[in-house]
Order: sequence, then structure tokens, then C-alpha cells
Amino acid sequence: MNTAAHPLPLAGVRVLEFTHMVMGPTCGMILADLGAEVIKVEPPGGDKTRKLPGLGIGFFRSFNRNKKSVVIDIGTEEGRATAAELAGQCDVVLENFRPGLMASFGLDHATLSQKYPRLIYVTHKGFLPGPYENRLALDEVVQMMGGLSYMTGPVGRPLRAGTSVNDIMGGMFGAIGVLAALRERDMTGKGQEVQSALFENCVFLSSQHMQQYAMTGEPPPPMPSRVSAWSVYDVFALADGEQLFIGAVSDKQFLTLCRVIEAPELAADPALANNALRVAVRPTLLAKLGENLKHHRVEELSAKLEAAGIPYAPIVRPDQLANDPHLKASGGLVPMECEDGETTDVVLLPLLMGGRRPGVRHPLPGIGQHTEEILAGLPSHATA
Repeated sequence: MNTAAHPLPLAGVRVLEFTHMVMGPTCGMILADLGAEVIKVEPPGGDKTRKLPGLGIGFFRSFNRNKKSVVIDIGTEEGRATAAELAGQCDVVLENFRPGLMASFGLDHATLSQKYPRLIYVTHKGFLPGPYENRLALDEVVQMMGGLSYMTGPVGRPLRAGTSVNDIMGGMFGAIGVLAALRERDMTGKGQEVQSALFENCVFLSSQHMQQYAMTGEPPPPMPSRVSAWSVYDVFALADGEQLFIGAVSDKQFLTLCRVIEAPELAADPALANNALRVAVRPTLLAKLGENLKHHRVEELSAKLEAAGIPYAPIVRPDQLANDPHLKASGGLVPMECEDGETTDVVLLPLLMGGRRPGVRHPLPGIGQHTEEILAGLPSHATA
């Protein structure tokens, strides 16, 4: 995206970010991708997220692009004074630390808003105000509490989703809150506190199943045990141990699928004449389809299904997405220079705005890379 010819929508908005891990950094990255100047405050030695092992190793690179890094030790009186002064030069402050920590440093909304009434302050929490609000939360904790793990795993085996869905979406809702608060400030001249929380986010994800119960009086079964509304809507084993999801959700699509896989006997069977009849004998139908499909290869069958307009999906690992032809052609994967000089392809926001994708504008910052630049703009440092 040419930001000189096409200024980004949040150009001119300045954000001070006190965050780590995923939730808060996601909020800051969304605002940064949309053009805000996002200043990430790191402790001496850097954000510990930079050095997470295992499944956390990609967190920092994934959620901290387009930001500036400033090292401030807010554990010291001098550091807290500097951070508060810097907050006064910003439109938005983001934080996602444990309850009460920012208040103990005098960097909470109640304290900062007294001096800076136009400041928008976003707290990313485990829970919104209520009986649970002082609990510590993790994505896995709220997935268990919020219905998601129950709905994901088989009966008796709750299973967390395979990525940080609540952390990421919690950051998204924080960013949505910022956009709304900026708009409201345009009208009132006043800032406000925005709170985004993991538990409430997860309950929002489960809300359709809550309504299902309210309307039927029956607790919804976990997804692996659900009664499908469609007869052909499953993962099938194909040749050479490959797998393919196929969904035929109309009578026309069922007949088309039978033609594609050369199963005229299924198309002609009066017991399979419509979806309701097929759902009634679904286990038998799936067994017959499975016997047929085990002789097909994924690549060949996928091409036929696409040509015929039948919904299908291969089972793709995250590492395989790095070479996904659609992501590459649509501009969803772009190179970013990392703090160590390496280059990696990163996934952009799933947005197209006026035909443009908000992209990578700056290399991933090194620890404290912009400290001198940012602090030089503070009156207390300029006269030092």
C-alpha cells in the first residue's frame, strides 16, 4: 500500500502500548496496520514474549509489526514519570497486565485521565467487572469456562481450539473499542476507558449455542456429536491416507457429487431422494460414500469438485499455508524484516479497504530501537 499517495485511516493517531503475549499486542498491531503510530513500551532486556519457546515462539513476530520500541523501566519512579509524560502525548494507551498492576504504578485510567481527559485507555482483561474480575485468565481457562472447549471436543473430552482465538479476538474488540472511542471523542472532546475481556469474548463465540438451547430446551451437543443438518458434510478418507472435507448441502449438490464420483446408484436410490431422507440414513450413506471415495486421490478429486461447484477442503497444516497460492496471489502474505535481520512472510489483516491491503510499513523493532527518538520529544528530556 502506498501510504504517501493514500494515507492510512489512523494516520495521526498516537498509541502507547504496555502489553505482552497476544491479546494486547494484537490490538496494537491492528491499530498500527491501520496507520497509527504505536509505541511499544518494553522493560529493560525486552518483552519476555520475544523469547518464548514452543507454541509461543511465533507470538512476537505475529503481533508486533509496524510498531516502535521504547525501553522504560516502569518499576522505577523515574520510569513511571517518563511513561506518564509520554501518555500525555498520546491519544490511546493500551495495557493487558494483571489486575491492579497499572494502578500500583499510577499508570491506570483513573490516574492518567485526571491529567489527560482526552486520553482513551484500553484495558485487556480476563473478565469484565463482576464476581470473576480479579481472577487471572488464560485463553485455555476461558475456553473451558465459556463453552468453547465443550463444543469443540467429543463428549467427555473438552478440547481447546488449536490457536489463541480469545486472545486474538479480544485484541480485535479492543481495537473496535478504540475506533468507537475516537469517534465519540470527536463529538464530546472527552476520552474514556475501554475494557475488552477474554471470558466475555468466549461467551460471545458460544452465544449461538446458548440461543439454540433457549429455542429448543435441549443442551446443544458438542460439534463432534452434533446431528448434522446435511447428509453429506464430513471429512472422508481418500487414497494414500489423504483426507478431504466434502459438503453437499442441497439436493442438486448431492446429485452433482454422485456424478463427479461416478456413483449413479446413489443418485437413483429413492431412499436418498431429498436431504431429509438422506439425513435419516446418514451413517449408512456416509459408509457408502467412504467406500467409493477411498479410491480417489485428493488432488484429482479436488479439481473435479471445484469445477462442479461442490464445497470441499483439504486438511491443511499451518506450515502448508506458507505456500498457499491464494494467500500469495491475493497479497495476504508479505515479507517483513525481523529484529535479527532475517526476513519472514507474515499474515496481513483480513481486510481489503478500497482495493488496498493494510501492509507492513516498518521492520520488526529491536529492543528499545526507538527510545532516543521518542523520548527526545518529551519536555523533561528535551531540557535535560
